[in-house]
Amino acid sequence: MNEQDDSGRLTARLTRLEEALAVAGDRIDPAVSAQVRQIDDQVRDRLALGVEHTVVALLGGTGSGKSSLFNAVAGFDFAQVGVRRPTTSRAAACVWGTHGDALLDWLEVDPDRRIERESALDGETEAPLRGLVLLDLPDHDSVDDRHRETVDRLLPMADLLVWVLDPQKYADDALHSGYLRRLVGHEGAMLVLLNQVDLVPADQQDALVADVARLIEADGLTGVPVRAVSARTGAGVAELRDLLAEVVGGRSLAARRGSAEIGDAARLVSAQLAESEPADAALEVAPVAERLAEAAGLPAIADAVAAAVRGGAVPVPSFVRVQSGTVASAREDWVDRAVGTMPTRWAGAVRERVGSVAAIRQAADDALAEVAVVVRRSVSAAVCVVLAALCGVGAVAMAAIGAGQVLGGGAWTDLLLPEGAVTVALAALAVLLLVAGVRARRRAALRRAERVRQDGRAALGAVARRWLAEPTSAVLAEHRRVRELVAAAARD
Repeated sequence: MNEQDDSGRLTARLTRLEEALAVAGDRIDPAVSAQVRQIDDQVRDRLALGVEHTVVALLGGTGSGKSSLFNAVAGFDFAQVGVRRPTTSRAAACVWGTHGDALLDWLEVDPDRRIERESALDGETEAPLRGLVLLDLPDHDSVDDRHRETVDRLLPMADLLVWVLDPQKYADDALHSGYLRRLVGHEGAMLVLLNQVDLVPADQQDALVADVARLIEADGLTGVPVRAVSARTGAGVAELRDLLAEVVGGRSLAARRGSAEIGDAARLVSAQLAESEPADAALEVAPVAERLAEAAGLPAIADAVAAAVRGGAVPVPSFVRVQSGTVASAREDWVDRAVGTMPTRWAGAVRERVGSVAAIRQAADDALAEVAVVVRRSVSAAVCVVLAALCGVGAVAMAAIGAGQVLGGGAWTDLLLPEGAVTVALAALAVLLLVAGVRARRRAALRRAERVRQDGRAALGAVARRWLAEPTSAVLAEHRRVRELVAAAARD
């Protein structure tokens, strides 16, 4: 992959992070947003300077010998070797090649602390390191706070971090807890040098290097090379120069370090997000509609409608105004269920976005006012009753005719045919029609009551969707977008 491809991919990842911050707004901790934007600016500035130079920073504590190592790699004495601590709080830089001034200006290395290593006298002996910018940083554990400030400023700006350790102080907690453990994910841009190994017996050097490697892995850093060197005797210095030449000639470490910085920024934002959004079931509005319906008297109204349709003289009450306390309780319970385990700022955004208690209460009243409460009786039941009455009258008439014939001297058997048979048939039909009418009226009562219930719940459900579900869905959609953008930005 060429440098242009590296820059393009890193820029695309930074753009995704910027979009994520824009979508999230104040739902990301302002301090985190500021830190991510600082990383964004820093990486963009570094990319704008080009990736043909590789910035290598030598970092270490008091007495680690990093300035001596700087001089050994550079091939002449330039960095101040501290006999008395603390020494200068300014970084020193050695540049192999030319056109590094813009980069050194960005690093804020003072002009009198810069030197170019290649010259006509060197011929091509220094060519393998062409493009290297070697920084000697102040002691990170200095008693002078300015030293640590310089280290903290330049550390994220370097492409390769070379930690120079003292054989007697390599386990210092200020190094491990203050720096190394915070650099998990940057292993590809790190190297650890155990300096001054000439002070360690030869038969103990391998064990000491192994112990340093163990501590580095215990910090969570895997695959970080650990080398033994001695600036005083020159042991390992040639191998270090070869390693630096290999780094300078390989894939841009500026791009690799930028990628790690972007990964850090993505993790910072990701820590402000939930792993996923609540399931759709959490946004179900039916429970809210049911609670509001109960509070508005919907069940009692539906029962009264049923009783009235069945023929009872039951007055149908009107909907009552839902109390604010009921609305507030229903709203809060619904929001608690909807946000689930969302981070506090995102849950707060949902609470701010959903409708207020007053708005929901008014919307519920308006919605119920539009619900038709129909008490109209069943037409089919009325028809059945009328027909039953007619059949009853017919049966009585036929019975009277038959009785008249008997009283006029006819035989009792004349009651059986035809008037008697017709009377029985009409009477039976009247009963059947009455039963059918009663059943039709009951069915109509159930339908009318159920229609009122359904219409009332539907109206209140629409209110809940508009004022609760839809605003919440909008916030969750934004959370999902931010989460997807951050995930894409995290991928190298």
